[in-house]
Amino acid sequence: MEKNGNNHKLRVCVATCNRADYSKLAPIMFGIKAEPQFFELDVVVLGSHLIDDYGNTYRMIEQDDFDIHTRLHTIVRGEDEAAMVESVGLALVKLPDVLNRLKPDIMIVHGDRFDALALATSAALMNIRILHIEGGEVSGTIDDSIRHAITKLAHYHVCCTRSAEQHLIAMCEDHDRILLAGCPSYDKLLSAKNKDYMSVIRVWLGEDVKPRDYIVALQHPVTTDIKHSIKMFELTLDALISFNKRTLVLFPNVDAGSKEMVRVMRKKGIEHHPNFRAVKHVPFDQFIQLVAHAGCMIGNSSCGVREVGAFGTPVINLGTRQTGRETGENVLHVRDADTQDKILHALQLQFGKQYPCSKIYGDGNAVPRILKFLKSINLKEPLQKKFCFPPVKDNISQDIDHILETQSALSVDLGGTNLRVAIVSMKGEIVKKYTQLNPKTYEDRLDLILKMCIEAASEAVNLNCRILGVGVSTGGRVNPREGIVLHSTKLIQEWSSVDLRTPISDALHLPVWVDNDGNCAALAERKFGHGKGIENFVTLITGTGIGGGIVHQHELIHGSSFCAAELGHIVVSLDGPECLCGSQGCIEAYASGIALQREAKKLHDADLLLVEGMSMKKEEVVSAAHLIQAAKLGNTKAESILRTAGTALGLGVVNILHTVNPSLVILSGVLASHYVNAVKDVIQRQALSSVKTVDVVVSNLADPALLGAASLVLDYTTRRIY
Repeated sequence: MEKNGNNHKLRVCVATCNRADYSKLAPIMFGIKAEPQFFELDVVVLGSHLIDDYGNTYRMIEQDDFDIHTRLHTIVRGEDEAAMVESVGLALVKLPDVLNRLKPDIMIVHGDRFDALALATSAALMNIRILHIEGGEVSGTIDDSIRHAITKLAHYHVCCTRSAEQHLIAMCEDHDRILLAGCPSYDKLLSAKNKDYMSVIRVWLGEDVKPRDYIVALQHPVTTDIKHSIKMFELTLDALISFNKRTLVLFPNVDAGSKEMVRVMRKKGIEHHPNFRAVKHVPFDQFIQLVAHAGCMIGNSSCGVREVGAFGTPVINLGTRQTGRETGENVLHVRDADTQDKILHALQLQFGKQYPCSKIYGDGNAVPRILKFLKSINLKEPLQKKFCFPPVKDNISQDIDHILETQSALSVDLGGTNLRVAIVSMKGEIVKKYTQLNPKTYEDRLDLILKMCIEAASEAVNLNCRILGVGVSTGGRVNPREGIVLHSTKLIQEWSSVDLRTPISDALHLPVWVDNDGNCAALAERKFGHGKGIENFVTLITGTGIGGGIVHQHELIHGSSFCAAELGHIVVSLDGPECLCGSQGCIEAYASGIALQREAKKLHDADLLLVEGMSMKKEEVVSAAHLIQAAKLGNTKAESILRTAGTALGLGVVNILHTVNPSLVILSGVLASHYVNAVKDVIQRQALSSVKTVDVVVSNLADPALLGAASLVLDYTTRRIY
């Protein structure tokens, strides 16, 4: 005590509200009582301890030889939501007088009950230090909210698991005031199983019952869904009746809905059924023996997922009341316990099994740790809590430069193989990108677009990106005014007369723009690439297909029927190879990735593709990349095919130069670098002298389709003056 600057015994008030929290608090109370040189113990009893319907469980505190300083009748009967609120209010009215008389140095509060919230609130407002047992855990119902509220009021914390400790730290509690001790009840549980148990079983279940051949049932109402929890209890009882094993049923706790659950028990005659024993309370020492040797425990009590793991007894956890609790392998969860058959099947799976003992919640040494922790509390330290908040950036969200910097677009690229969605900033930075294989059917494709867009929009919030709208780049002919794909290429099946704007806009509540992928590539160059500031230029995409876009006097040309800039389908030979569009001799039939792959396969089938330095696995698919590699290694056949493809592309460019007379031609896509010199050569040989001075460059944009789709949004939504 001198070590901490305290010059008197630590006066500890332990307040207990019900049978469940007393089982956790009793080991601590025994420990405090055993060290009178360090501690003075005051016991306050309230809540359901003092109600006859719940077994008058204050008597077990007296039987444990504790002096009860104060008994407070705080439960307003009614067992509904209003009664719970009124009970908290009644406790708040009565507690100040008790605490003024006791003047404890510290109050120990357990768990997540509404009574405990009243205790913590009173102590906090009266500047009494609070030690909270079992903070940081996660479960279902209103208990979660109450537990975390008590955590915020408490000054010191004793938690049972490593996860709970991490949760408390995440809730900004001071790490120095958190003790990972384990559950105090485990100090008794781990040494209890080998005691005499047959007499206990006979007292509560009958002379003819054997170990592992009976069930313990303990089910409480779920206060956030009372109606469903009553129905679930009814199904549980029906399943237990059908299962036909001796069963000890404990009455539910005092929460809202418990009165209705008791009515269900009586309606089904459980109290008089030969297979059932219905009881209000079992002393904790005896209850331990009953669950330790049961064939199964069923219900939704925290005892099932916590304490019973110490014995490896099979447990069936019903519903959502304990959702989030850490459990051992002995627990079978039936989250949707909505049919009798489902519960009955769970009983058939679990009954009579034996699982390894679990020590998730304690190792049997919690109380010594807690007593040491109590002794370390320095009463001279300031009472005011300190929270360990993570660092927070300065709030600059209303700064105009910040607003402009964080403005972003959702960009969608609907390719022949992949569907890509990206968050693109005003500067053309791809903040985050999502890629999935493009489904084959219309319905699946649209569903995936919406799913990926919603995911990206949600992530944009975490990335501090202000999404202004959605831009969509797709192959085929598009009506950008209406956001409709009129008809697409054969690479994207079932994609004609499709309204993309409406479903995306409805799902995300954002404006949506849609355009052809070639046009989008041109827009990307105009905003982020070589076309920035250029009045007239043309972009040619050289990839799986051949596409492009034309910018004239800084504006994109769409044409009268939205068919402008279908540059891949400029015909350069009347008897050339067949194109996917149905015509012959198109640029795309010579120079696209599909065309090169077709020619590469022909060479490979004739054993004319591979040369020294090349190898292919049997299962490997021949691609355009193999043709390019073969040409680089001196394969004359491959060189000839690439030369023909480059010439066809060059002739198409010459036609473009003679038609729209741009000052710049930008080659984009994976094949651009392989074609640029061939295109320049054809221009010098075939073009009119007045257009030979045109610049031909390779795009330096990594994702022109995504950037172009983004520019649809960024250009149209930011035409404002600041």
